[in-house]
Amino acid sequence: MRVRSTTVLAVRRNGVAALAADGQVTLDRTVIKASARKVRRLAGESVLAGFAGGAADAFALFSRFEEKLEQHGRRLERAAIELVRDWRTDRALRRLDAVLVVADRERTLLLSGTGDLIEPDDGLLAVGSGGAVALAAARALARHTDLGAEEIARNALAIAAGIDIYTNDNIICETLAGSP
Repeated sequence: MRVRSTTVLAVRRNGVAALAADGQVTLDRTVIKASARKVRRLAGESVLAGFAGGAADAFALFSRFEEKLEQHGRRLERAAIELVRDWRTDRALRRLDAVLVVADRERTLLLSGTGDLIEPDDGLLAVGSGGAVALAAARALARHTDLGAEEIARNALAIAAGIDIYTNDNIICETLAGSP
């Protein structure tokens, strides 16, 4: 049986970062949870993090990432670089099956165990089974509406939920405003 789950979408617009995810977790062809919380606030609520992939693996990565944030003065990029380096080289971490999307007031990054550390050009980033649909919807909404970051994230995920069978409309969204 293969565990499938999720869509995570980051939107940065007008000084606000929004990170949203659906709540569905499936096991093979069965929905086993509809309200999973895949977005967290870390580092004294100054960083948002979301995951796609194995939940236990993601929670281990959240803990490791939060340690890196504390070690590096809550500097997102430095902590991300160190986590990705460890993730690629540490034998136990290499087996973790998840992707993280992290954001602070200034940056949004994708982190993976293959060494990926990517910052999107347009402030929009999506991962997971419905990621391509959510990203397309978010780009259209960003280009053709005046909606804010949270509204774009919620609407784009709702569109993905209507198309991707592994994404539901139980959306959790966290935001950070531009200045501390």
